[in-house]
Parts: sequence; structure tokens; C-alpha cells
Amino acid sequence: MSVTASSYSITMRLHTAPDHGIVGAVATAISHAGGIVTAIDVTESRHDRLVLDVTCSASDSEHSEKLVAAVDVVPSVEVYKVSDRTFLLHIGGKIEVNSKVPLKNRDDLSMAYTPGVGRVSMALYNNPADVSRLTVKGNSVAVVTDGSAVLGLGNIGPGAALPVMEGKAALFKRFANIDAWPICLASQDTDEIVKAVEMIAPGFGGINLEDIAAPRCFEIEARLRKSLDIPVFHDDQHGTAIVVLAALTNALRCVKKELKDARVVVSGGGAAGSAIVSLLMAGGATDVVVSDIEGLLCVDDESLAPAKADLARRTNPRKVRGTLRDGLQGADVFIGVSAPKILEPEWIKEMAPQSVVFALANPDPEVDPSEAEKYAAVVASGRSDYPNQINNVLAFPGVFRGLLDARASEITTDMLLRAAYAIAHVVGDDELNPNFIIPSVFHPDVPKRVAAAISGKSAD
Repeated sequence: MSVTASSYSITMRLHTAPDHGIVGAVATAISHAGGIVTAIDVTESRHDRLVLDVTCSASDSEHSEKLVAAVDVVPSVEVYKVSDRTFLLHIGGKIEVNSKVPLKNRDDLSMAYTPGVGRVSMALYNNPADVSRLTVKGNSVAVVTDGSAVLGLGNIGPGAALPVMEGKAALFKRFANIDAWPICLASQDTDEIVKAVEMIAPGFGGINLEDIAAPRCFEIEARLRKSLDIPVFHDDQHGTAIVVLAALTNALRCVKKELKDARVVVSGGGAAGSAIVSLLMAGGATDVVVSDIEGLLCVDDESLAPAKADLARRTNPRKVRGTLRDGLQGADVFIGVSAPKILEPEWIKEMAPQSVVFALANPDPEVDPSEAEKYAAVVASGRSDYPNQINNVLAFPGVFRGLLDARASEITTDMLLRAAYAIAHVVGDDELNPNFIIPSVFHPDVPKRVAAAISGKSAD
């Protein structure tokens, strides 16, 4: 039976005969078709007809259609309407702007807007350092994308990226009470993107770059960090790296190994892979091998593009050559941020005893986690339907909360390391086990501890 997901939840409005026994027949039909019924509501009952709203979860869009078809053949049942609950949730967008001050009378208007606001503007003209204190800048982040690498969907453009950026903004608010604004740019030119962000930067306390394809994202981040006086953070790189290091710290605690002694293989030399490698090495890793389309990256390979050549120079001290399978021989850790089904489960047997496998390609990982568990001591993925979900939501809200609280002008590698260790140690020694190496994104201590680690202030 396929694994159902709330993201493929539908509600069917049914017109049926006035027989309450039909409710059971509908539920049975959905169950036999592999769906899960989450709610059945009678919205109208009269002598000649029942109207039912039946909500159920499917595994994908095709499965949703099968559930509808299964219900439609139940005797005395007509499927009148089908609503996709995920699309319903997005109607009109997921975020809005609300005023924090009352606007009930003339006095309120005269302070919030003219003429009173003019006094504040002139004060800021005379003392620009107060902008963060007297405006939304002090608690706001721009979530900037060009739509070139959205989730696992590829280059789908800024309009199609907007729901994702809205969702990111909603997460900022939910987990760190930060006002974040989706900025979707109609350009994939590096110079234009850099200029656009520089031009809007005065209104924000931080810049979160999101879903920008490599290698362009590296140059954009580097140039913005150099030109702006507010922190610039590419979440696909550094947010991922923070959570991976946090999870790996605890995974190695489970198998009683040290990062400095571990052989690590990273599959994927793009934005996330490069950042993971950099942070692992900053955290003490000494033997990291990167596998990409070209095979195992090695300093001897003169055909590599500049970004890959840089990775090769910093990794693979034993100069291992060949395929991913070759790199896995005797390795302690596999971290995948690449493509689905590139790792055969049986290859894990060729890794070192008590191996750790992080298959993070989403939604389809490098190896089926349930298969990997047969051979590895600790398994993590990017999916919510398996234990140990590696999710960036654990990092970026707290990171920016700490940056804004500290009025930071930049983010450093030391901050990233502190954030990773803060997340790791939310999991207590009495809680730690191979199926629980990372806290829930809903754990209230996570953003507080990450923010404190970044800002240097107390988490209380």
C-alpha cells in the first residue's frame, strides 16, 4: 500500500441516498483503494438526500483520482465536487500584512502617518543608525529567489516560486516571530540580481537567498556579503549544512565515533553539498570525499569546473578515484544531496561497521530509507514519513532571530557551527537513539537556542 500524505489531501462532496449506512460503504471503498479517511461530515440531511463531505489522504495526484473513482462507483453515491485541500489553503496566498498600531481616529493617523511620521523620518536622516530601532527593518528579512532551482522542481521561474517563498515567510513568523517578505525576481542574471538586492537592502535587517541555482548562487552570495552591511544567508547552502552537522553530531554519538576520525562521502557537489563539506571540515572532519556527475572529485582532475575544482582541492586527501561505490568502501558516513536512487542498499554493507546514511534528496532519496536501515546503524532523510527528518526549518528561523537580535552585519562560520551544536544538544542523552538524532521542528527550545548561539545572548 502506498504511503499517504497530507499534502495530497482531498475533500469530496457527495450526494447520496438518505441512508446513513452509506457512510460506512464510502469509508470502506476509500480504505480498499489505499486511502485514509480523516473526516466525514454530514453537511445536509433531508428526506430525499444526504450531502457528505469526505476528507481523505492519498499518496499522490494519481492516487487521489483513484480514490474518487472508487467512491463514485458506490451504489447511490454521486461525487458532486472534489477539492484539493492544499490548493484551497493557497487561495489568496498564505501571508498578509497587519498594522501593529491602532488606526481608529485622527490622533492615531497623525502619529502613524502625517504629520508625525515626518518627525521620525528626519530623526533617521540625522541618525541613520536608528533605522533598525524605529522601523520594521529591525525585524524583517527579504526571502529572495530567481526561481531557478525551486525545491526539486528545477527552473520554474519567479511566479511559480512565489508559493514557496510565501511558505518560507510564514515559517519565519511561526518559529521566530520575524516578518519576512517574498521577493521573486524576474531575472536570472547575476549582475541584475545582485543590483536588485542591493537596491532593496535598506528596508531589511537580513537577506535570505533561496532556490537560486549553482554555481550562480555562490557568486551572488559572495558579492552581496561584500557589498551589504546586513547578513546574507543562502539557506539552501548554510541552513542545510547546519542541520546536517547537527544530525551527524548526534548520529556519531550513537555509534561512538568522532567526526575527526570518520570517513565521509558526500554525494552532490552543488550548493548544498559544497556548504555541507565546508561546515563539516570547519567542525573537524579530515577525510571527506565528494561524488558528483564527474565521479569522485579529485585534485588531479584538470577538467573540473571552477567550483568543483575548489571542492576537489579541499577534499579527498587519499585521492580515491572512481564511482560512488568506490568512494563508499570503508566509509563511515554517506550524505546524499543529489538525486534519487543512486545508492544501491547492498553497497552500504561495504561501508565501515556501524555506518551512518543520510539520504536527503527530496522527495525521492538516494536510497529507500527502509532498505538502508537493513545495513546502516543510523539512517536519516529529508522526508517526514521516516524517523530523523533533516529539515532546514530547524535552523533558519533561529539563525535570523539571533542575527536580528544582535544587529549583526554578517554571519560567520563560527556562528554556523554554534547553531549546529545548539540544535544537536536539544536532544538530551536520555533521548538520543538511532531513530531520534534530531529534535522536532516544533520543539520550542530549538529557535531559542539557535538564536542564543548566534547572538551570544541567553536563550531565556
